[in-house]
Amino acid sequence: MNENQLKKYYDVIIIGAGISGLTSSALLSKSGLSVCVIEMDSRPGGYLAGFDRKEFRFDSAIHWLNNCGTDGWVNKVLNIIGNDFPKAKEQKRIRRFKSDEHNYLVTNKPDDLKEQWIKEFPEDKKGIIKFFRDAKRISKSFDKHINLSRSMDTMKPFRKMIYGIKMLDFALPFIPHIKYNGDAGVKKGLNKYFNSAKLKKVFSSEPDLLSCLIPISWAYSNNFQTPPTGGSQAYPEWLASASAAMDVDIFYQSKVTSVLTENGSISGLIFKNKEKDFRVEGKYVVAAMDAETLFEKLLEKDMIPSQKKQALQNAKLYSSAFTVSLGIDCPPEELGLGEENTYLFDSNENRDELGGGDPNKSGIHIMASSTRDKSLAPLSKGTITLFIPAWIEKNNFWKCEKDHNGQYIRGEKYNELKKQFANILIDRVQEKLIPELRNHILLIDISTPITHERYTGNKNGSMMGQRPGKENMKAKVASYKTPVKNLLLSGHWADLGGGILIAMKSAVNTSLMILQKENPEIFKLLADYMDGKIGIESLNSSGLLKDYNNSWVQKLTPAQKRK
Repeated sequence: MNENQLKKYYDVIIIGAGISGLTSSALLSKSGLSVCVIEMDSRPGGYLAGFDRKEFRFDSAIHWLNNCGTDGWVNKVLNIIGNDFPKAKEQKRIRRFKSDEHNYLVTNKPDDLKEQWIKEFPEDKKGIIKFFRDAKRISKSFDKHINLSRSMDTMKPFRKMIYGIKMLDFALPFIPHIKYNGDAGVKKGLNKYFNSAKLKKVFSSEPDLLSCLIPISWAYSNNFQTPPTGGSQAYPEWLASASAAMDVDIFYQSKVTSVLTENGSISGLIFKNKEKDFRVEGKYVVAAMDAETLFEKLLEKDMIPSQKKQALQNAKLYSSAFTVSLGIDCPPEELGLGEENTYLFDSNENRDELGGGDPNKSGIHIMASSTRDKSLAPLSKGTITLFIPAWIEKNNFWKCEKDHNGQYIRGEKYNELKKQFANILIDRVQEKLIPELRNHILLIDISTPITHERYTGNKNGSMMGQRPGKENMKAKVASYKTPVKNLLLSGHWADLGGGILIAMKSAVNTSLMILQKENPEIFKLLADYMDGKIGIESLNSSGLLKDYNNSWVQKLTPAQKRK
């Protein structure tokens, strides 16, 4: 860290250089505000940081992307910043359901699967047609309402009313299916469409009926993408580069230890870098980080009502993951893998077991990222990733103890358990999908919920924060505003749901909430653009936004460096 780079005061201080924090930093700096970003890791990205092992590169969290296509919502936001951002690619082969009795592939032409099912299950023809018709209706609603992204916190009363009407119109195709959740609910929902037990077992692991329908709806919209060349970490790398080019100061390996307030309002924060404390003052703090950690550890005890803290403690979170990343001695295509996410499962296991984290029973997601991106592995080699859902408290906290700072101590028992889990998954994949897999493995890297919590700071290593659902909505666990004036939440802790779309949506909204006070003219410009009232040409010709010189040069992957 260059101490001379740190200014005494910034308009906005952002905690976290993940996709949300960096999107906010770029948008706010482009709008003329002074911004700094404090990041505890040595590089940007959070869950999108990915990692390199020898000459192989792996994504740490991406299974697939949505809304990252040419006309997608994510690209709409990135276009505000510049036009040299990394480009995702359309995914044509999306998901394969594989068990002893199933082998079905969802592609960007879902009607092909519909026709296959009608031929195989002619007695269910009417229900199959209805299932795909309902998925298509949801698809059209997504397409029609792509501009519904703003928080009502950024709207005046009349706009809120109009937005509410549009949201209701958006929700109509979803409403008939919302009530079907949990094991009994999914079974009841699928009974509306299918009589065949085999057909219903395709969706053995889905937690609700909408989880069965929505992937098909996205397929109708060609709304699945694979990460850009170089992996998903290309996004935060670009955002960090663009932010720095627009005078954002980013400090890595810097851990925030205290958020400072004065008379109930933000005044700055203290962070530690190489055992040295630094104080920086600012008018706003955007916390793109775990909300519970922020409220419990970084603020004075009485700043947040106990009821709010309790709601966060009880919030339903997305699971973490147990991940096995493999470098292999041949392209994955030679082992029968394509660009699709293959879901390997035992159709005789129940829903709870398939998503329960037991390596012997959980459904396994299998991805071969190097099939679509040859830069991720050396010539004639490849990458394969296996993962299952996982929870930090399982397996006696993965046989870890905690030190006096509450950090997990990873000892010999932890490492033995990791290897045991990994071997079980590899053996299952070898038995059911890739014979002789072990003969091709050159490198193994294993991640647990302990790993994910350590690198991201997310509570329990959660993949995407707080889940959508009745309980979380009722408890109001997700919000942009906090009880502290000018302290805003961002990322997966400000909005229910997960993925790049939700992270960036929160970044846009926190930025708009700040600009609404600090620069109403730019606020209106960006709000009109996000609402679809003006296009990117009008935005760029307004003369109100700082220029970015489109100067990004993407770093080479280890495989590219070798070549």
